[in-house]
Amino acid sequence: MTLHILYAGRADQFQPYQSAVESGLASHGIAAQVRQDISPDQVDYIIYAPNSAVQDFTPFTRCKAVLSLWAGVERVVGNPTLTQPLVRMVDSGLSQGMVNWVTGHALRYLLQFDRMTHNPDRVWDDTPPPLARDWQVTILGLGELGTACAQALRHQGFRVAGWSRRPKTVDGVQSYAGPDGLIPALAAANIAVLLLPDTPQTENTLNAQTLAALPQGAYVLNPGRGPQIDDAALLAALDSGHIAGATLDVFRTEPLPADDPYWDHASVTVTPHIASATRTQTAADSLVDNICRAERGQPLLNVVDRAAGY
Repeated sequence: MTLHILYAGRADQFQPYQSAVESGLASHGIAAQVRQDISPDQVDYIIYAPNSAVQDFTPFTRCKAVLSLWAGVERVVGNPTLTQPLVRMVDSGLSQGMVNWVTGHALRYLLQFDRMTHNPDRVWDDTPPPLARDWQVTILGLGELGTACAQALRHQGFRVAGWSRRPKTVDGVQSYAGPDGLIPALAAANIAVLLLPDTPQTENTLNAQTLAALPQGAYVLNPGRGPQIDDAALLAALDSGHIAGATLDVFRTEPLPADDPYWDHASVTVTPHIASATRTQTAADSLVDNICRAERGQPLLNVVDRAAGY
């Protein structure tokens, strides 16, 4: 039997995914056709981007799973027509990209590269930077990506703390949880990293109160979701000097409008949502693995909890 897999993603990425998924499944003895146009009642699986044209899942009566190409599923998780299992994207490329981005910018702030790069008065200041062991990084969100970043930062020598909705145990990481744990988690953080899921409960996690809980001169990294920061509160904290700098990869509106104050703020670095991009080959490996599992009667990996929203 040949599996019929609907590709509902960016058109320019269809052929790479088609080739990688079909050949990957064939290597496991599974015949499959990946197509952009299949009769809905013949579709076995959907490779899915939440911003695609497919928004009504009712016709896909035999579909076994919807396999998202995105790590974030907030655009689709509440769709009432989606009754099939929804799987979020977790793959080695996403994790490696996020680890590279977070550790790179954490080290940039630790080593004071900005001071050396922007030195118009040519001041020779040979004060050595702090060591990583002198700084704490607090990661808000200890899921797959947050845990990977926490472990990488530990290997760089940073003291690492984490905060999550429920208690988590990560080797060498001081864990805080729940509403009462957020302020203590931030209180000693030289750098705060946002890697929370995008839910109504996580909106404005960094606001005037929580930003004030950070030590004077702390830094903010946001490669997670734009709505988790109260933008006006962050700009005020930057203007006052309480927050020394912020590097932001995600925003409430993307692309970031040309007149947004973040672009021109001297203490803000804008990166264009590239911290954790889906790369075709590693994402295809994840898709193939889950389809193979389903065909063997094994449970799918990374199934979205509809009640939690991620």
